[in-house]
Amino acid sequence: MVHKSNRPTVHDIRAMKARGQKITMLYVTTPEEAAAADAAGIDMLSIEGRFFSPEMREAAGRCFVQVGLPYGGWGRFNGAHLATAEDYLRAAYHFMAMGGDSFYCAASLEIQKVLCDNHIPVVGHVGLIPSTITWTGWRAVGKTAAEARAVWDHVKRLEAIGCFGAELEVVPDRLGEFISRNTSLIMLGMGAGPGADAQYLFAEDVLGCTSGHRPRHAKVYRDFAAEYARLQQERINAFREFAADVQSGGYPEPRHNVPMPEAEFEAFLASLER
Repeated sequence: MVHKSNRPTVHDIRAMKARGQKITMLYVTTPEEAAAADAAGIDMLSIEGRFFSPEMREAAGRCFVQVGLPYGGWGRFNGAHLATAEDYLRAAYHFMAMGGDSFYCAASLEIQKVLCDNHIPVVGHVGLIPSTITWTGWRAVGKTAAEARAVWDHVKRLEAIGCFGAELEVVPDRLGEFISRNTSLIMLGMGAGPGADAQYLFAEDVLGCTSGHRPRHAKVYRDFAAEYARLQQERINAFREFAADVQSGGYPEPRHNVPMPEAEFEAFLASLER
């Protein structure tokens, strides 16, 4: 297990931005993905609270972990939706004790400020925000001067309340670069162009786990979907062969059975006659 003192801190991530060092970030959901990211030298991981556990933290090794706090109908903490600042504070402290390094929070500025005031590294969200998608629709945000200004103003409000960073999702590359260069926040770019402080993708997209529509910014590096399809067909084949074996008497074989000495079985039958 990697000791906490050997993991990157907020100070270290800020130093990476100051040096102009590109930061790599992945959204992962399993200990296997977290361990692979650590072994590959990925800098930051995003892990939803529902997936985060001591096992995940250990698997993440030296990666800096952003834990996603549940929001509205998107998740629960201790069986309930988070609604108040106190709810969010309790959840953040819970995941902090588990080893979380920063905390994604899509709640109001007032709630985010309470977390910041309690020295919790908070990551907000600007641009295309999935949890409030009804206001924009699924599209790039910031292509007009008015929308770009709204995104910039949002960033400045997060900066003013003391946030550590913000996910910068699906905005024009020119806007992403301008914002990243002109804020102290760590801008975690997802479809925000090469000028963002971090390049952030979902592991499932990197691995090609899904079929159908993929976001413009997604890049597939492996074809796990084909491998999963192959494995599923192998499951079907194995189950079919098992069923055929049962019907034909091919399973179980003598080696699968528990033997009983003949004398003991005869004694058992004799006991029934008595």
